Amino acid sequence: MAPSLEDSASQPQSQPQTSLPAKARPYLPRLSSHNSIKNGNDLSVFEEGEEDAHGAVEIEASRSQIANVDPYMHNLSLTPSMKDRRGSRNSFGTTLPIPRSKRQSRLSSVHYPVRPGMPAVQASRDILAAQVQDMSSSKVKAAKNMAFVFDIDGVLVHGDRLIPEGRRVLEILNGDNELGIKIPHIFLTNGSGKLEAPRCKQLSEILHSPISTDQFIQSHTPMRALAEYYKTVLIVGGEGYKCREVAQEYGFENIVVPNDIVAWDPTIAPYRVFSDEDRATSNPRDFSKINIDAIMVFSDSRDYATDMQIIMDLLLSENGRLHTVAKDPVSQRIPIYFSQGDMLCPTEHPIPRMSQGTFRIGLEAMYKALTGVELERVVYGKPELATYKYADEVIASWNEQIHNEGILPAKANTYMVGDNPASDIIGANEYGWNSCLVRTGVFQGGDNDENNPASFGVFKNVLAAVQTAMRKELGEDFQFAFDDSMNPIHRGSTNSAIE
Repeated sequence: MAPSLEDSASQPQSQPQTSLPAKARPYLPRLSSHNSIKNGNDLSVFEEGEEDAHGAVEIEASRSQIANVDPYMHNLSLTPSMKDRRGSRNSFGTTLPIPRSKRQSRLSSVHYPVRPGMPAVQASRDILAAQVQDMSSSKVKAAKNMAFVFDIDGVLVHGDRLIPEGRRVLEILNGDNELGIKIPHIFLTNGSGKLEAPRCKQLSEILHSPISTDQFIQSHTPMRALAEYYKTVLIVGGEGYKCREVAQEYGFENIVVPNDIVAWDPTIAPYRVFSDEDRATSNPRDFSKINIDAIMVFSDSRDYATDMQIIMDLLLSENGRLHTVAKDPVSQRIPIYFSQGDMLCPTEHPIPRMSQGTFRIGLEAMYKALTGVELERVVYGKPELATYKYADEVIASWNEQIHNEGILPAKANTYMVGDNPASDIIGANEYGWNSCLVRTGVFQGGDNDENNPASFGVFKNVLAAVQTAMRKELGEDFQFAFDDSMNPIHRGSTNSAIE
């Protein structure tokens, strides 16, 4: 059985990445030291007056309340309600600058060549669509003021297999509708471990629709912004060295992975069997003379024992220097970031397997047991607030690219379509979006999820959810196909649609 696309696809493509402005409204955590919290004072990441200069937004930080050693796993076994779990997850983080390159704003995604001395060629369908839009200005305005946010696996695809309704949805949103207009939509997944460009390429091939990296967010995408703030980082998780490749693409200057540390000092992980191939592909240095500035868990750990040991050594060290033990491990602790917090994930095994969330809980419990205090950390991905703040920026940027209008649709007009109540639905509900739960993935329950009910409803598939939402926003008589029978080129052709 092919590996899940949600878990594995997201790598560099041959096409160039959109350049990012140096400062484009990053969201930064309001960090706090142990001593300042005891005194009731938070330490802002900015100096007074600096926030405006950066054009950034601060998000309040909080600590984990789940790192109590005794009961920490009992009520977190499968898919608990966020009512019980919310206290264990923070609501802060950082997001990266958003690409804002101007693009052709015509309805078709096809770029027509410019002929010397002649006006640019425009497709007749585009001309017809523009005429239709002139006559339906109120519907066009409504269409631009709505947006869809899609989970991927279980909604649009199953692993690398297409869900047919997913293909039809993207055709409609890319212009095969009565207005011939593109409806803003982005993709938001907790998948990780690879770069965005090849992931989009793979999805485009499966779904038979173009998907841009500028409308795609996976769990560690917002962590790109951290490259500006940390020089030497430990990157944990993922298959082989793929996460190191992701960090390099994100612009991190000095990247360390656990294998580099074990190659330098094998005694640091006494139960690790270190092969000749591991040694040949590692980059050992004298880490007793190097300060690691931050720890970043990009994807699921492939070696819990080694990764946990190295992370705990760093958290208890003097400012991230191995072979040292801090006199005050709280005040000298380096920051740690997790790309997402899912506890379990579906695999080929009949029972879901542990994911990054359980790895994090284990670390939190160890740290609490050893230090007596709770571990402060940043968690990204659904349902964390930073990811939704970032999604807003991506939606507005994408609207600018397809319509030359950087509109952020109202939250009441934004629809999250997902299959997992414990991440997709919780996050959308808490952020104020409409949540649509589909039965093509994780959720196979009754009328709605008991703990985390979808606010807009439960649907048999993504097409039913999107059509219902569009009829609500654009009218019950809205047509999900573009009628170009008047087009002399396409006259007589018909468009088939899955209803």
